[in-house]
Amino acid sequence: MAEYKDLDSKAIKLAKQICRMCTAAGSGHPSSALSLLHITVALMYRVMRYDPKYPWHTGADRLVLSEGHAVPVIYAAYCDLGGVVGQPGRPSELRFDDALTLREGDSVLDGHPNPAIGMPFFDAATGSLGQGLSVAAGLACAARLDGSDKKIFCLIGDGESREGQIWEALDFLVDHKLTAVRPVFNANGWGQSEKVSVNQSAEALARKLDAYGFEVKTIDGHNWDEVLAALSADATDKPIAIVARTVKGWGVKTLYSSNYHGKPLAADQLDAALADLDAKAAELGVAGADDASAAKIASPKSVKRPETGAISAGTFSDAMKAAGLDKALEAKKLSTRRAYGVALTAMGADPRIVATDGDVKNSTFAESFAKKYPDRYFEARIAEQNMVSAAAGLAAGGRVPFASTFAKFFVRAYDQVEMAVISNANLKLVGSHAGVSLAADGPSQMALPDLAFFRSFAHARNASGAPSVRVFQPSDAISAFKITELMANVDGPCYMRTHRPDVEFLYDESEEFTVGGFKHLIDGEDIVLVASGYMVHLAKQACKILEEKGGLSASLIDAYSMPLATDEILQIGDDCRGQILVVEDNYIGGMADELSAAAAASDLGVMVHSLYVAGVPKSAKTPEDVMKMVGLSPEDIATRCQQIFDHSEA
Repeated sequence: MAEYKDLDSKAIKLAKQICRMCTAAGSGHPSSALSLLHITVALMYRVMRYDPKYPWHTGADRLVLSEGHAVPVIYAAYCDLGGVVGQPGRPSELRFDDALTLREGDSVLDGHPNPAIGMPFFDAATGSLGQGLSVAAGLACAARLDGSDKKIFCLIGDGESREGQIWEALDFLVDHKLTAVRPVFNANGWGQSEKVSVNQSAEALARKLDAYGFEVKTIDGHNWDEVLAALSADATDKPIAIVARTVKGWGVKTLYSSNYHGKPLAADQLDAALADLDAKAAELGVAGADDASAAKIASPKSVKRPETGAISAGTFSDAMKAAGLDKALEAKKLSTRRAYGVALTAMGADPRIVATDGDVKNSTFAESFAKKYPDRYFEARIAEQNMVSAAAGLAAGGRVPFASTFAKFFVRAYDQVEMAVISNANLKLVGSHAGVSLAADGPSQMALPDLAFFRSFAHARNASGAPSVRVFQPSDAISAFKITELMANVDGPCYMRTHRPDVEFLYDESEEFTVGGFKHLIDGEDIVLVASGYMVHLAKQACKILEEKGGLSASLIDAYSMPLATDEILQIGDDCRGQILVVEDNYIGGMADELSAAAAASDLGVMVHSLYVAGVPKSAKTPEDVMKMVGLSPEDIATRCQQIFDHSEA
């Protein structure tokens, strides 16, 4: 074994700091951090090509800590290296003792990694286990498009490896030949509450990885020769995966004498732990050694990314003709899902636009982009969790990713969406076949709680004070086309619902759509109908029924963007006898709830009523049939309007 006195000395220094910072915080995971000590030191002081003074370098190697709770070891090393935090225009250099601010309210050293709070060394928030490898895969996809040879290292816990998303990501890596990613499994043998199962042992992990198509390197995670050789190895035709046997709580007897997961050392235990590490230093022959020369970091290679600026889809007519949809253009009828595919493909002329889909691209119509720009399309197959997290990685790699599947199937990835939101990832989610208009396929394929989920994030503000997610529900092909382009130019996460049926154009192609906007389609006097997406068409029919049969004059608002412009909509309601009926093709928790809350806080005295999917639906042959079944037909809407009006007049 070669002499690594400088690395041994550095490892001891960082190990002591890990113990101190968790004790100071009164929480944290020192035992997990110590198990990754040697791997982290090898990566951050020797193997990775990066610049701690400029972590935004586009050509730098990247480190994704999927095992997010082990972050104290990364923080300790980054502070020791004088790493920079903040924003490119407002950088701040860390000092070694800044590590002791772990988990403080005004510190960038959060309990788990998070780039959105000013820690640019990381590309994604982690902590909900199983997601980091997918992010690494997305980063590798972006690097390939950049023509970069950077490596993306991902540290994964052995207990974490039980998460199915890990294996979705491994499959994706092999599928797309992403040899730039280096998964490192931290096989310390412990989960949170007990030892891992035999199926998560180092031997079992190695067998599984081999079966998936990886070149597997099983190493002693505390042996410098083995660690450095495995991390530095160049992949050939197979991606490399590392299984590192480690000791949880390395160097500190108290921490590895039992399962100390998630427990800091008490103040009266800290001195003993530091003494253990002093003894370990003496054992290694580095007691009192100077570690200043440990860092030998290679500079990253320059990478030129696509120019910034507005992304354009061109004109609707030109894009439709390019897509071979002349007849639909003439008939003025097309589904919003089809219009999404038209817009996505039209924007594909900009190299920043990339797309991924969950094996339903012929239904979401992402396939037109895939055919025209195959190098920028990444098929995720039936693995929605990996798809969303990989899209977040693509966003971190400087691209503008559109990820599409049935809106219902995003339910599988709600946790992944939330982690991307925490990161403020610039990803665009497009859920097709939304609501009950899907009809024949039944409730297993209908997205019904999705609006409530995404609305909750729309009302959570990010660090800049903007909504964490922008939600869009286009009602026709033109609005879907324009909103797809709009999303591409919005900084941060967006979600758009599209529907299956073909619908008539409601707008002229010169119409403009804005974030937070709405359209006042019909101006009435007696009641206001608020709808979005497919329901705008049914509400429009209801307005006609009311006029012809009931003599009521109804206003109609297309509320295509959330958060809603509640003040303006409520004022329109106030001008219409103070009555608003919100019509939705989803479960409760959407637009009606938002308007009701706003009405309760206002001085206008507007009453907000709602029609929504109040029970679990079933299959029906046509959208018309299912709307009657759930009480959302134009006749149902008109009847409810009449009841509201009659009651208000009584």
